[in-house]
Amino acid sequence: MSRFWKIALIVVAVLVVAAVGVRLLHKPASRPGAQAGAQAGASGEKKGAPGEKEADPVPVTVEPVSVQNVPVYLTALGTVQALNTVTVSPQIGGLLMKLNFTEGQEVTKGQVLAEIDPRSLQAAYDQAAARKRQDAAQLATARSNLARSLDLAKQGYISKQDMDTLQNTVSQYEATVAADEAAINDAKVQLGYTKVLAPITGMAGIRGVDPGNIVTTSSSIVTLTEVHPINVIFPLPEQNVELVRSSQQRGEPLEVAALDSAGSKVIAGKGVLKVINNQIDTSTGTFNLKAEFPNEENALFPGQFVNVRMKVNTVQGGLVIPSQAVQRGPDGDYVYQLQSDNTVKMQSVTTGQEVGDSHVMVTQGLKAGEKVVTEGQFRLKPGSKVKPLKPGEVPAAPTEEELKKAAQANKEGGRRGRRG
Repeated sequence: MSRFWKIALIVVAVLVVAAVGVRLLHKPASRPGAQAGAQAGASGEKKGAPGEKEADPVPVTVEPVSVQNVPVYLTALGTVQALNTVTVSPQIGGLLMKLNFTEGQEVTKGQVLAEIDPRSLQAAYDQAAARKRQDAAQLATARSNLARSLDLAKQGYISKQDMDTLQNTVSQYEATVAADEAAINDAKVQLGYTKVLAPITGMAGIRGVDPGNIVTTSSSIVTLTEVHPINVIFPLPEQNVELVRSSQQRGEPLEVAALDSAGSKVIAGKGVLKVINNQIDTSTGTFNLKAEFPNEENALFPGQFVNVRMKVNTVQGGLVIPSQAVQRGPDGDYVYQLQSDNTVKMQSVTTGQEVGDSHVMVTQGLKAGEKVVTEGQFRLKPGSKVKPLKPGEVPAAPTEEELKKAAQANKEGGRRGRRG
């Protein structure tokens, strides 16, 4: 670059620096009104601008804390168990001729379930009966001989030895007839086994053998399960042992209900606790209980899994609020409690037993009659002004005058924003 251009650049730089300095030295002072407005704005941030409208109350639904007698329940997963389960097998072998039941039907005690060919056993019975008649005839002859010989023995025509023989003959035939009677009874029992009877009243399962097969005493014809009544076996943690035992010792049977898999619907009621097991399972830390249900409508089925709810106590005068009023926070459960000046505060609570599907009992934090927010909590913070509404009530529509005031306030606010 030539010397001329270097001198030119230096002159331009000096002129630019001079111009900037002159402008800084001659900058106009801030207007008093603007400074005052800025100060007023700063003050308004802390104290609130004059005439500024406060925030409208938040409409919320509130409900009072009610007093109820609250039942206390213990819940568990249980297994339905038949009151009695019997596998029906024949007591004799033979040809299975007939089945007299339908799979899945209810059978009654003593009902004929199956028939086995009885002909050979009938013949044995008839033979035993004929033998008895034969021996009975010989017994009658021996008794007649003994009776005729008694008079002759008195006259000395028959020796004592012959009389003893006649007496012994009568006794021998009496024993034979008794043995024949026992043989008849045995044959009768065996013949009765050809008709397989239901030992209990219950529901028949799937048959294990078809007619026409040869069955033995090890064959399984059908399994019967007694379902009226029916049992439910369920475990509880060992820390509940004393509570359950003390509740049972009050003398009243503990009520038990069976619920569906979701635990929301009762499928079988009227159950009562029958047995508390006599030991705790050390591997699980639980103890088993048995409840009995009438099961009149066959709602419970053997082997079914159900949720069990057992009533062990009733809290008199418990404090109850809607479950939706309870909020979860980092420090535990809390509710928004309505104050006398229609503001709200966060109140820590301790909840207990659930009451139905929509309420919960509060053990600490509230008193009867105090009101809590049940809807609209997401718009609240401690100290918020609220408009309390009853359940189902909706806020009233704004009047025309209120709408005009709101529009005027918005217009004035817009003007102040433009002036600022």
